[in-house]
Amino acid sequence: MKQLTSYEGLHCANCGASMQGEFCHECGQSIHSVLKPVHSMAEETLETVLHIDGRIVHTLPPLLLKPGFLTLEYFSGRRVRYIAPFRLMFVLCVLSFFVFHLVIDQISSKVAAHGFPLVSVNSNAIENAGSPAQVRKALQKQLDGLQNARATGLLSPNLLDQTNVAAQDLRQKASRRLLELGAAPISAASVAEPLPSVTVKPADTMRAAATVPDDAGQKAIGQESTPVQIAWLPDMVNARLTELARHIQDNRHAVLGDDPLRRQEALQRMIGGVFSTLPPTMFVLIPVFAILLKLFYVFRRRLYMEHLIVALHSHAFIFLSLLLIAVTGMLSTWLRPHAAWTGYAMGLLQTALILWIPTYLLVMQKRIYRQGWPMTVLKFWCVSWCYFGLLGIALLVALVLGVAH
Repeated sequence: MKQLTSYEGLHCANCGASMQGEFCHECGQSIHSVLKPVHSMAEETLETVLHIDGRIVHTLPPLLLKPGFLTLEYFSGRRVRYIAPFRLMFVLCVLSFFVFHLVIDQISSKVAAHGFPLVSVNSNAIENAGSPAQVRKALQKQLDGLQNARATGLLSPNLLDQTNVAAQDLRQKASRRLLELGAAPISAASVAEPLPSVTVKPADTMRAAATVPDDAGQKAIGQESTPVQIAWLPDMVNARLTELARHIQDNRHAVLGDDPLRRQEALQRMIGGVFSTLPPTMFVLIPVFAILLKLFYVFRRRLYMEHLIVALHSHAFIFLSLLLIAVTGMLSTWLRPHAAWTGYAMGLLQTALILWIPTYLLVMQKRIYRQGWPMTVLKFWCVSWCYFGLLGIALLVALVLGVAH
C-alpha cells in the first residue's frame, strides 16, 4: 500500500508558491530534483517508453478499425491515452514514405531502365528450334538480352554473377539441342565463357570529360544554361528556377545517355528527390483538406480546428493503410518462393486494405458530421474529387522537384 505524502510547508523552488502536490499549480515545475542517480533515470526512461507503448496500443487499432472514433474521443476531451493527432500523422507519414522508398529500390533492382527483366531468360526458343541455325539464332538473342541488362548499370554484383550463370545454362541447353539435331555442339570452353564485362568510366573521369565537351556539347550546354528571366519575379527566384532547369536537363541527358553509371546515379538521385519532397507536400495538403471540409460543412457551425483534427486523423489512417499495403507486398515477395499460397493470401489482404480506405473515410465523415447518408455520400464525392485534383497537382510538383534534384 502506497504511503500518503504531505507537501505542507513546501514551496516551489522556481516561483515560491506553496506546493499542493508533486507539481506546482502556478508554474508546473516538479518538486523532484533532476539531479538523480543513474538507476533512477533508467527507471524513468523505462516508464516513459512503456507509457508511449501503451498509447500506441490504444491508438493504432481504433485508428485502423473504428472510423471517427479517435476524432470523437478528442472532441470529447479524452486525449491523454491517445497519441496527439499531428504527432500520429507525422510519424506514420515518415514511416510510410520510408517503406515505399524501400519498395521502389527493391523494384528498381529487378527492372532495368528500358523495361527489360534484369536476369530473366527464356530457353523455350532454343529447346523448340527445328534447325541448328535456329538454335544459334535463339541462343544469340538470349545472350544479347542478358548483355543489355548488364549494360544498364543497375545490376548489383550478385545479379551480375547470375547473368553469367544464366548464360552458361543457355549454352548448355543449346549444345544439347544441337546434338539432338545431329550438329556439332558448342565447345566446353565456349559454354564456360562469361559474358563480356561492361566498361564503365570512373566517376572522376566522367566528370572531367564532361567539363571538356566537343563543339556539339558546347552548343548543347550553352542552350541548357540559358537563364530563366521572368520580369515580375525577384532575381533570387529566377536564379533558383535556372538552377532547377539545369538539374532537369542534366538528369534527362544522364537517363537518355549511353553511360550506365551516370544513368544509375541520375535515377537514384531523382527517386531520392521525389521521396524527400513528398512529405512536406502532403503536409501542405492537410490544412487545404481541412478548408474543403469547412466549405462543405459551413452550416454545421464547426471551428476550423475541428476540421483540421478530422484531416489529421484521416491522413494518419491513410498513411497507416499505405504502410500496411507496402509491408504486405514486401512480405508477399519474400514468402511466395517458399509458399505460393502466401502470395494469394497477401494479395487478398492488400485488396481488402485498398477497398477499406474509401469505406473508412465515408463512414468517418458520416459519424463526425452526423448528416444523412444521401448528403454525406454527395459531399464525400465532391470533397474527394476536389482533393484528388489538388493531390494530383501536388504530386506533379513533387515529381518535378524530384527530377530537378
